[in-house]
Amino acid sequence: MKAFQKLLLANKNWAASQQEEDPTFFTKMAEGQQPEFLWIGCADSRAPADRITGTEPGHIFVHRNVANLVLHTDFNMLSVLQYAVEVLKVKHIMVVGHYGCGGVKAAMTNDDLGLINKWIRNIKDVYEKNHDEIEAISDEEKRTDRLCELNVLAQVDSLLKTTIIQKAWKNTDYPSVHGCILELTSGRIKQLVQVEPKDLSSIPDIYKYEV
Repeated sequence: MKAFQKLLLANKNWAASQQEEDPTFFTKMAEGQQPEFLWIGCADSRAPADRITGTEPGHIFVHRNVANLVLHTDFNMLSVLQYAVEVLKVKHIMVVGHYGCGGVKAAMTNDDLGLINKWIRNIKDVYEKNHDEIEAISDEEKRTDRLCELNVLAQVDSLLKTTIIQKAWKNTDYPSVHGCILELTSGRIKQLVQVEPKDLSSIPDIYKYEV
């Protein structure tokens, strides 16, 4: 049996088991979604939001890209963010990186990787900003993992610089923003930072809009 056929069979078995366990499962799922969380994570196949958190469909709204970046030029990410905040009214936004991230590792080299160069340039900027701290770490794996953490923190700051978040905080008391890192060797998520609504103290004034 080919890989794709196996995938369809697995889906069929999953659907049947869900239906058997709860006959109303798919009826309720089709009625709409009210997720409490927006997950901005890495596209790495080892980091699926629902499996990691043990949640069911409808609980987490998900956007994933290489190295979990939050870029002001990425209209895909911004569209997801705006929909999650303004329409779904999520209460928490999680930027979730992971140790051993391939995108972060690539950003630490001088290899010419083609189109991906343009994307991971943003991680190189994080590296350069924190150059002395990173280079002071002698162990290569630990050095990479620290950049994974610093990249998450940089993406949290990038979120706070959006008018989407700032408008939401002007009018409501949500969402909270969380910067997290996943340890693949244990499956555990560690929170690196939590920013409560209306707290823009971590970003320079020039990024604070009169929304």
